[in-house]
Amino acid sequence: MTSLRRCLTRLYLAAATMLAPLPALADRCDDLAGQLKSQIDGLHVGKTAANAIFLSHPATTQLILGCPNRKFTNELIAGTDSRKPKPEFYDLVARASAIIFTIPIADTLKGVTRCIKRMGLLRGDDVQMRYRRLNMHCTRTKTSAAIAVSRGNDE
Repeated sequence: MTSLRRCLTRLYLAAATMLAPLPALADRCDDLAGQLKSQIDGLHVGKTAANAIFLSHPATTQLILGCPNRKFTNELIAGTDSRKPKPEFYDLVARASAIIFTIPIADTLKGVTRCIKRMGLLRGDDVQMRYRRLNMHCTRTKTSAAIAVSRGNDE
């Protein structure tokens, strides 16, 4: 009888610990967005939807942090209203990419600048390139320019 009580008590304690609420663990992507906000002046974190966090900054019209999925670890998408972005845009994308992918700012700035400046008469308005293990995809329309920086899962 005593062993049955002990067994039931252990079973009850095991069930209680399994049903107890677990401490809230912050998502890695949310942590990354908070880190971006704390290290880049003027950056604001917006809503999270469909595995992406919308950010805002005066130097961009569109700024999205893509969270990890099957294809890539993280992704940063930035857009501007100007066909030829201002230096503040390059600086913002380089700083954010450096924080997200843990690469020196000078390297990310060089890659972002190369990608956007390659668009033109010879290469067209859609340029894809790799720089320092980062995939960069730059596009341009008649009135705007955008860049997507990502790193594949296999790297």
